[in-house]
Amino acid sequence: MDAVPRTLLVKIFGKDHPGITSSLFEALAGHGLEVIDIEQTVTRGRLTLCVLVPAPAEDGELRARLHRWADGERLDIEIISGTGDNRPRGEGRSHVTVLGHPLTADAVAAIAGRVAATGANIDRIFRLAKYPVTAIELQVSGVETDKLRAELAPEAAARQIDVAVQPSGLLRRAKRLVVMDVDSTLIQGEVIELLAEHAGCLDEVAEVTAAAMRGELDFAESLRARVALLAGLDAAAIDAVRERVELTPGARTLVRTLKRLGYRVGIVSGGFTQVTDVLVERLGLDYAAANTLEVVDGKLTGRVVGEIVDRPGKARMLERFATDAGVPLSATVAIGDGANDLDMLNAAGLGVAFNAKPVVRQAADTAVNVPFLDTVLFLLGLTREEVEAADAADGVTEA
Repeated sequence: MDAVPRTLLVKIFGKDHPGITSSLFEALAGHGLEVIDIEQTVTRGRLTLCVLVPAPAEDGELRARLHRWADGERLDIEIISGTGDNRPRGEGRSHVTVLGHPLTADAVAAIAGRVAATGANIDRIFRLAKYPVTAIELQVSGVETDKLRAELAPEAAARQIDVAVQPSGLLRRAKRLVVMDVDSTLIQGEVIELLAEHAGCLDEVAEVTAAAMRGELDFAESLRARVALLAGLDAAAIDAVRERVELTPGARTLVRTLKRLGYRVGIVSGGFTQVTDVLVERLGLDYAAANTLEVVDGKLTGRVVGEIVDRPGKARMLERFATDAGVPLSATVAIGDGANDLDMLNAAGLGVAFNAKPVVRQAADTAVNVPFLDTVLFLLGLTREEVEAADAADGVTEA
């Protein structure tokens, strides 16, 4: 058996400035060394640079040269002898995305402690965003994703932060279809309640809506009951409601960024086409499915026409959109807040409960409980800097 080769880990610390990396490798180049590994980070202007190289048979000259180089650059250096490359990462690899508003040291300590308690190791940590939330990603190995998710979920709830645990691998980068619920997800509030205000039956409708979203009522039956209360309402109320609809903060950024990346984006709603059609046009969405209010002689009849988009209907629409886009369900993301979204969330490759009811948070792959829809981008591994750079390049200033 061949002996494990000796290696040197060269660690550089100090104030960052242009040219450090190139001059370090110029110092190494004179010894004809192979580069086994390299990693560099800069935090608040302070550099940490690590390089792993084979150790020469006589390394005294190399060490002396590197120390002279570090003195000249006014940097600290540490050279550590060892053998071989980095140890292999353990089986069972996951990406753990942590969102906090704010993200406290106590919360990070608690999450890191839970990871250690499973016997897993945190291999790398880096920041994805500093606003509108602080988002960091941990690359973890040594434990199965499902076990890690179960361990971290209660800690996240106790610390009032969001933690998403996803398996590492190509699928995380390959998700190519995102489908969202509309009411209380893509937009703020519930359209049927806005209509109920005009009809003078808001309290009755809101009570039924809340029960349906908690999963206490069959959605199709609850929809028919709520729409029946709107019978006789002048259709002009729909125009007034369309004017009042407000997108959730970050919605435009989410859709715009996904479209740049080549994603297809769709919506499925237990609400109404009279509103979703406008959203499709405004945001440039690829797919949409919703219910349609029946209007006769300029008045709402209190009925819907066509197939009702209910809980199983939303999952069917996700499958239909994925088939049309040529995307496997494993490469889809679904986002929703109510019990009628659960089948869709469970069918998708990644189901995200967005400011959702407890029954939905418990069942979804991950939950986001901050009021910014574009935080979903961080779950896909994007950074705020990448998003802002793309916006700047396109001259986009709106959120």
